[in-house]
Amino acid sequence: MNTQRDLTDWLLFIAVSLLWAGAYALTRGATFGDAGLPAGVIVPARLIIGAVILNAVLLATGRRYPPLSDGTRWGVMIAVGFVGMTGPFFLITIAQKTVASSLAALYVAAVPIFVVLGANFMFRDERLTRRIALGIGVGFLGVVALLGPDAYENFGAASTVAQFLLLVAATLYASSTLIARAAPKIEPFVFASGFVTLGALMSLPMLAMVDWKTVVFTPKPVLSVIGLGIGPSALASILYMMIVQRAGATFLALTGYLVPILSAILGFVLFREVQSWNALLAFGLILSGVWLAQGKPTSAKAKGGTRPR
Repeated sequence: MNTQRDLTDWLLFIAVSLLWAGAYALTRGATFGDAGLPAGVIVPARLIIGAVILNAVLLATGRRYPPLSDGTRWGVMIAVGFVGMTGPFFLITIAQKTVASSLAALYVAAVPIFVVLGANFMFRDERLTRRIALGIGVGFLGVVALLGPDAYENFGAASTVAQFLLLVAATLYASSTLIARAAPKIEPFVFASGFVTLGALMSLPMLAMVDWKTVVFTPKPVLSVIGLGIGPSALASILYMMIVQRAGATFLALTGYLVPILSAILGFVLFREVQSWNALLAFGLILSGVWLAQGKPTSAKAKGGTRPR
């Protein structure tokens, strides 16, 4: 694989980072205010839109899913569909009722740290080094700073519960990367189409839990959901696969640095969200921890990569 990054590589890199960062702003737009849609509508809708687009491209390019008799590969795609898509999407959507989009992105910025910690116990070739251990420590301090003193003083407050949901979602994202790391070989685009489609199917029961009498479809939330389906759920997955094939997953993992920054910028521009001092401190600590924890490109993300948002 060519290690020299050309202009196309960097344009793809910036594009997928913008799409993933935009997911938090779009989710905020879909949930914000009295006219916001419930998570039980947003998650299935964005995944269905993404699945339809990905499967259309799959058919157009002549790719095929593995045979149904291949239980191992289908089992992995089901697991990643729930752990990497349906579960965290639902939790993040609920959390963003009360949490700023840029703050949600900061939690997800810690995912590579969780991946490295889990890989140390799961894979013999993914052992911790001093550099990686330092990165995990710095990243943990970032999470503590992110919660802030108010979280401990008002543990029962909605904002604290929302932040806990974001932490669980980040853990699920990390788990999906570890599952993908341990999975048998699956063609990348087929893998992405499979787990997005299965994630969409697993999200359908959410529709039955919605109180449809209280749901009001207004332009801003509906357009935000459509944007989530087309951008972060479908287009970003295609660009993700293009980067993996052109430049490798390690290069793609660098989006972990750019996504929170872009999300913070989008949050300020669209919603005038201004982070407190502890969130800004956490911003620096988490990104420093991610950078340290990456170490050399032999960690779990070098094979599993960053999960599409």
